Amino acid sequence: MGIKAGLVGLPNVGKSTLFNALTKSTVPAKNYPFCTIDPHLAITKVPDKRLILLQKIYNSQEIIPATVSFVDIAGLVKGAASGKGLGNQFLSNIYQVDLILHVIRCFEDPNIIRDQELDPLDDYETILAELMLKDLDSVIKKLEKGEKNRKNAQGAERKILDQEFDLLHAVKNALNDGNAQQVRTLILQAPVQTIPLLCAKNFLIIANIAEDSIANESYKQSPHYQALIAKFGSEVVIPVSAKVAAELSQLSDEDAAEMMSFLGMAEKSLDLIIRKTYENLGLITFFTCGPKEIHAWPIKKGISIKQSAGEIHSDLERGFICAEVSNYTDLIAAGSEQQLKTQGKVRIEGATYTTQDGDIVHIRFNV
Repeated sequence: MGIKAGLVGLPNVGKSTLFNALTKSTVPAKNYPFCTIDPHLAITKVPDKRLILLQKIYNSQEIIPATVSFVDIAGLVKGAASGKGLGNQFLSNIYQVDLILHVIRCFEDPNIIRDQELDPLDDYETILAELMLKDLDSVIKKLEKGEKNRKNAQGAERKILDQEFDLLHAVKNALNDGNAQQVRTLILQAPVQTIPLLCAKNFLIIANIAEDSIANESYKQSPHYQALIAKFGSEVVIPVSAKVAAELSQLSDEDAAEMMSFLGMAEKSLDLIIRKTYENLGLITFFTCGPKEIHAWPIKKGISIKQSAGEIHSDLERGFICAEVSNYTDLIAAGSEQQLKTQGKVRIEGATYTTQDGDIVHIRFNV
């Protein structure tokens, strides 16, 4: 499945620097607005230590990890929803992502151009306001079009259109009140689907902290960081020094480990962002394993093994018969695939089985 996370924020908050680090890319990172004129897309691997052990057990030639696509969307400004700073173009790019990563600067830098004093919460509200204004415009247009369609509809179709009409009116009122949380609740609880809304998308906050605040986690004492935690909670806010992340991405594993040890970092910030992105989107991983390759497949948690087979190839879902299933945890405990079978930990599952994280599957099909 294609997973996309979009880096969104005001100009000069560190988005492009972070994007370069996430993807080891070379998107320009300059100290002026709209350096990134077009959205940049790059694919990065999802860190998963299980792949190395699976490769050893199956003696596989290749590892194919799960991936996440990151989109670097040009800096938005106040007035973006009305077209200021090419805002309509940039806002449209956000429709294509599954998760919004709000990048917010949490430290002063005399070399960074700003129109006002540093205020992370105000920066977030500025971006959110533009997303909501864009949504309001979309909702109004949909209501105008929907009213015409409702007049000609009957029966079940009319009932669905009436439900959507009521939903959109409620969403419109919430948008006019500036209540993004209510919009999300309305969309989640609605009995019908409607147009995609920017402010209803899942999101995480990336707090871009100062390089010298990593040691001893001194950034936790920053009032700017504390303000974000107070509003969103520690599960949503990810502290990252974009500069340090960029430096680490250019080092060998050995040198990076040494630098992290010096800074007291237990995990690379980039790995944390990728992991949190994966978790926030409700994704898990299953594996297909053999001598040729170990392949990690990202799927939505809770889907059936038959649907999971479709992520490998549509023919596997269409002609699904059953699946041979084991799990990574059991395999590691057993030590080998043969021992796993001897212990009876390899089983046959039908189409309705719910795929679990770490499942190792072999699909049997006929088309």
